[in-house]
Amino acid sequence: MIKNIIWSAGFWTLLILPLAIFGQDQKTVSDRKFSDPTAPVGNKSLTVPDIIRPILDVWMRDTYVMYGPDGNYYLTGTTASPNRIFPNGTPHCWDYNDGIYLWKSKDLKSWQKLGLIWSFDKNAADWQKKGKPVLAGAKSVNNDALDSLYRAVWAPEIHYIKGQKRWLIVACLNGGQGSFILESTSGKPEGPYRNIAGNADKPIFKNIDASLFEDDNGDVYVVGHNHFIAKMKPDLSDLAEPFRQFAETPYNPEPYIEGVFLTKHDGKYQLLQTVWSVPKKDGTYTYLKDNENPKLVYSYDVVVAESANINGPYGERYPAILEGGHNNLFKDKKGELWSSTFFNPRGLRGAKYSPTCRPAIVPVKWKNGKLLPDAVRAEQFYSK
Repeated sequence: MIKNIIWSAGFWTLLILPLAIFGQDQKTVSDRKFSDPTAPVGNKSLTVPDIIRPILDVWMRDTYVMYGPDGNYYLTGTTASPNRIFPNGTPHCWDYNDGIYLWKSKDLKSWQKLGLIWSFDKNAADWQKKGKPVLAGAKSVNNDALDSLYRAVWAPEIHYIKGQKRWLIVACLNGGQGSFILESTSGKPEGPYRNIAGNADKPIFKNIDASLFEDDNGDVYVVGHNHFIAKMKPDLSDLAEPFRQFAETPYNPEPYIEGVFLTKHDGKYQLLQTVWSVPKKDGTYTYLKDNENPKLVYSYDVVVAESANINGPYGERYPAILEGGHNNLFKDKKGELWSSTFFNPRGLRGAKYSPTCRPAIVPVKWKNGKLLPDAVRAEQFYSK
């Protein structure tokens, strides 16, 4: 009898528990908060000011700028091979390039080229040199004719790790070949650079657009495309843990997002991401994907979300820098804040830029706890 009662109680527990969990999940989903997908296109206070123009006449995407401990600014980004001949005259690196280039400046205006600081031919590991075949007749999203091999460095970022006084570069390969981290063997920003142990024979992250973040306590994290994070080992030789996903307040449904960058402001973590604004039939704009015409996009915008914890939950995203996507933030020698940008040629807004794919910097500021362009400082900097 007792055995039957125990079996019966266990049976009903097993039956009721899934129903309870299911009901709880349903409530969680129905009550879940989502970020507002409205894209405020036309809001001048949030848009990269018209006076912004290239600071360097070099074809570049995904511009990254930082201020080093030696009093110099350093600039890198996705570049095209300088000696390559392009059939239509428009540079690109959707298929291949030769590596990572670096520039430095004392004043953010005059830039000195430091050259190719990491190349496929001289510095890459076997898995990085290998590349991936391009299908015959393939074209880029910008309709560029592609060559025979995917083997390009995309979105390199140069970081000075203050706690260890070390220079690292994080970058990715095209063609779905993953991201990797390099370390300077000279203790100088110009390298030479070599792979850290964690990606000596494989990517450290399997997707594009990895970034690095050093917390106040010296912990260093790899942030990955576009919702993942993992702490590095204390000696920065590899990851100390598997990647985990940020707890976020997403859009509904979540569109394609890229260009991740993590920083802190007023003690809270700020997660910057890049998302395309999409025109709607009623004349407004949204960050939600247009299933009827997925190739129709307008501008490449930076959105921001805030959290008290590095893993989240991150609050609702808000549009911060319209037309300034895939950026990073840095402070200058006076402590004033800037954002990088590059005039993305894709999209309806991109057709109005002249030129496109050139590095530029945008003064930005925090106002009422939110990030936005600083038009006054932009006028002061570029008018001179």
